[in-house]
Amino acid sequence: MTDETAGALPGEPGPRGWRAAAGAALYGPGGFYRRPEGPAGHFRTSVHASPLFARAVARLLCRVDAALGRPAVLDFVDMGAGRGELTRGVLAALPAEVAARTRAYAVEVAGRPAGLDERILWRGELPDQVTGLLFANEWLDNVPVDVVEVDAAGVPRLVLVARDGSERLGEPVTGAAADWLARWWPLPAEEGLRAEVGLPRDEAWASAVARLARGLAVAVDYAHTVDTRPPFGTLTGFREGRETAPVPDGSCDITAHVALDACAAAPGAPYPPGAPCTPSAPAQAPSGAADGTPGTARVLPRPRLLTQRAALRTLDITGARPPLALASTDPAGYVRALASAGEAAELTAAGGLGDFGWLLQPVGIPDPLEADA
Repeated sequence: MTDETAGALPGEPGPRGWRAAAGAALYGPGGFYRRPEGPAGHFRTSVHASPLFARAVARLLCRVDAALGRPAVLDFVDMGAGRGELTRGVLAALPAEVAARTRAYAVEVAGRPAGLDERILWRGELPDQVTGLLFANEWLDNVPVDVVEVDAAGVPRLVLVARDGSERLGEPVTGAAADWLARWWPLPAEEGLRAEVGLPRDEAWASAVARLARGLAVAVDYAHTVDTRPPFGTLTGFREGRETAPVPDGSCDITAHVALDACAAAPGAPYPPGAPCTPSAPAQAPSGAADGTPGTARVLPRPRLLTQRAALRTLDITGARPPLALASTDPAGYVRALASAGEAAELTAAGGLGDFGWLLQPVGIPDPLEADA
């Protein structure tokens, strides 16, 4: 028995990097994201917290529509769509005239849910070309990444993990992964420090933006930037609404916060052509693919990073309490407005959902939120 297969059951792979292990556990046969209960059975996102979130995204889609000159077909792409909750909410919140022109895609590895609105196109990969809004809510944090740890000699090494979650250190990090760490997550030579190599997420985001002919791409996620990297990484698991140890056996979600600043820089890189971009294995795509010039780099407007709190406030989600006078003139309306304010407060709360990062990448239009920033 070799060291690679020590502790593995017959037919199981031995310890391997977290990227491969989590990819199989989340998206392989019987994987977490293919289970019938869907992500909502295990954790709560902004989409599940309040219908106000979908209404805000619908307002953003309307701004993109106006910036595009109100095209005959307006695309809305929900990347990592779960069971279509956000797509349904956005369609319901759109003005009738805009909804009639909207072509809605829900991109997810799981099969199409029963009873889903027939207007929603369910796909396992991104459409080849998008004109409109591509929205990725808590998608990038589930693009699997490798984990590295500094050894006693101060050398960053790949962390290998078995199916039961037990770990050991593998080979030193080299090549593109080492280059990424040096630029985006430099590790001091202190034993035990950890980092997550975000290169696959950069490639995933570049691939998604490459499909956008004109419009806006938005990624919303748990995030950190180069000046706020956590010293021991963020890899964790979620099961039935509770945070738990990450175990790559398909029983729990496996997630890690996103280096959104690195993702923001990625679409400017000339990635070579590759396989279709899917939630499970986002492949590299040519940065000029969407404008018909494969293999060439597009000149994109500057991306922008802001908090969810700031983004939602520009979309009229403030959490402000209704005027007390409304309670005497319209008691039922006051109660509804008060409940809505509470939901908005949760979506924008400091130390919670309001601290999520929003990465905005316009393509061929001005930033639809910049005038309000």
